Amino acid sequence: MSERNTLLRSLHDVGLAAWFGGSLMGAIGLNGAARDEGGTWANTARISSSGWAKWTPVNAAAIAAHLFGGGGLLAANAPRVTAQQGVGASTLAKTVLTGAALAATAYSRVLGKKIELASSTDQEDAEKAAQHPIDTDKAQQQLTRMQWVVPALTGGLLVLNALHGEQQRPEEQQRGMWQRARTFTPHMQSGRGHHFMH
Repeated sequence: MSERNTLLRSLHDVGLAAWFGGSLMGAIGLNGAARDEGGTWANTARISSSGWAKWTPVNAAAIAAHLFGGGGLLAANAPRVTAQQGVGASTLAKTVLTGAALAATAYSRVLGKKIELASSTDQEDAEKAAQHPIDTDKAQQQLTRMQWVVPALTGGLLVLNALHGEQQRPEEQQRGMWQRARTFTPHMQSGRGHHFMH
């Protein structure tokens, strides 16, 4: 129980913080600045797309760090996940939220790339956009929505991360393991009673 996993926890937490903070800053700061300075839809889209494109490799590194750290922590804490009441449920919820955040992030990037091509003044990009025309208004609405979904989901992960921290307190571990043990006791007792009846 006392074994430290500082590196794994750091990768997990710093990666998640960057994923959440970057997506929230982009949705509020970058998109807001692009709207203020763009003037036209095309200019606004170009400014916003340029900023998101520069953030993408950093975001990918943050996500990779978070996933690596999370996988290592899950392996290190596997006995507690199965033995402590409540940890398995919060771990499952965290896994589901992580998958949803990954899907939302990937979909946002796909939509962003389409809008980037559609708003580009580059001839080659314009030709690519012409080969795959899109409804720019609809795509922009979907992108704006998804760029808010990502910080909402990663914010949920931060809340679950806080819950996991609470569950690691010694008194919480003892209580959770005792509650998990008690769930098996009635079955064991009924099994013994059934045996003696024979």
